[in-house]
Amino acid sequence: MTARKVTWLILALVCILPTAIFAQEQPAPTDGVSLTIYNQGQALVQDRRTFTFETGETTLNFTDVASQIDATSVSFVSLTDPTGTYVIEQTYAYDLVGAEALYSRFIDQNLQITLEDGTVTSGRLLSAQYGTVVLQQDDGSLVMADGTKIRDVRFPSLPDGLITRPTLRWIVDSITGGEQQVALTYLTNGISWTADYTVLLGRDNSALDLNGWVTFVNGSGTAYRDAQIKLIAGDVNRLPTVDAFAVAENQAMMLRMDGAPAPAVEQREFFEYQLYEIGRPVTLGNNETKQVEFVSGTNVPATTFFVYDGSPNYFGYNYAVTDNSYVLTGVTDVQSYLEFTTDEENGLGADLPAGRIRVYQEDIDGSALLIGENTIDHTPEGEDVQIYLGNAFDLVGEHIQTKFEPLGSQVIEESFEIRLRNRKDDETVEIRVPERMFRWSAWEILQSSDPYTQLDSSTVEFRVNVEPGAEKIITYTVRYTFP
Repeated sequence: MTARKVTWLILALVCILPTAIFAQEQPAPTDGVSLTIYNQGQALVQDRRTFTFETGETTLNFTDVASQIDATSVSFVSLTDPTGTYVIEQTYAYDLVGAEALYSRFIDQNLQITLEDGTVTSGRLLSAQYGTVVLQQDDGSLVMADGTKIRDVRFPSLPDGLITRPTLRWIVDSITGGEQQVALTYLTNGISWTADYTVLLGRDNSALDLNGWVTFVNGSGTAYRDAQIKLIAGDVNRLPTVDAFAVAENQAMMLRMDGAPAPAVEQREFFEYQLYEIGRPVTLGNNETKQVEFVSGTNVPATTFFVYDGSPNYFGYNYAVTDNSYVLTGVTDVQSYLEFTTDEENGLGADLPAGRIRVYQEDIDGSALLIGENTIDHTPEGEDVQIYLGNAFDLVGEHIQTKFEPLGSQVIEESFEIRLRNRKDDETVEIRVPERMFRWSAWEILQSSDPYTQLDSSTVEFRVNVEPGAEKIITYTVRYTFP
């Protein structure tokens, strides 16, 4: 059944079914809810409510739970009388009222439908699939009605088992009657948080201002009002689960907190992760995206640098590479990077959870323009952050093999020439040039025009300054010795 047809049928049901049919027990008012949200799309919900218990067995309906709940993770406990209250049976009911559910319950029963032109037809329901309703009338003839042409449907009653909201139901045995506060804890999918960072880079590229926002997305199927929220940053291992109760992905509606004072966010270590606790209650509506500021820093020292990476990628020494054609050619782009540190001495003093970072810089008229966007991994305080911004427009590189000479069956000498051109008007730039010794693990650089640093067992890096309007040429020769 198409989405449009289902919508028509549901509207028809709502218009014609008596209001009393949908009457359900109202949810008990919440005494407080807290969320621990992981940056992997799950949350731990802890909800406290007060119910009136009978002495002996009592049936409790806990409505307004997330429709994406992991029903195997539910924990129920009486806070008032934990030793005198026992759970006998727990059920998660999720068979919700809907057009398809109602039609399926009334197969082989009599229904009355009214079409758009006012025609009223009744008969025994044989089928309601693919947007078409099939009725058999008393004389045996069949009537087929397009679901989009149906104005309303008369159902005699609401079938047993159908409910309007996902509900957790317990049968509880209590020694004493009266009011008790209970705590419900469960895991749910459909709630996530990410970090979004905004960076304003100074005109001279030497300092930046950073603001970090927590972005919540709630598509779990319920709202959480005045929730105490904790965020866990880190890679928490979870077993894969089959979510039998997952609903279709909801479209999130953006709701920014512009102009509102930022609540204090406390950051502390928790086990092997970082925990962020928001200092005031936050309401997360269903199908809502909300942002809260959690970190900021001003005048943080920063540097920009450029990288020309024109050497072949290193894939591991599985075998000796003796083919002369295995050389990367045609790479001319010079990449632009921004670097800063998260330590306290340089003005930030914060851990940065993984997230998206956007970098802006002011133009001469004061307007901020986007100069790059990327993602960062979880970065502890005191570590460096490097952000790839894009390719520099007026810097060009060339990587040229100038010699390939086998010296017998076990030795190869190879030479390269790297040309770097700076087409800027008045700025001298430093360009970093990583070179990978990709042919074999036993190598030795015999000659180089410039000093270099060995980064690892297979990579060296040159750092050279290139003046405006000038070209810098780096040359080196490497010898490989094969077993």
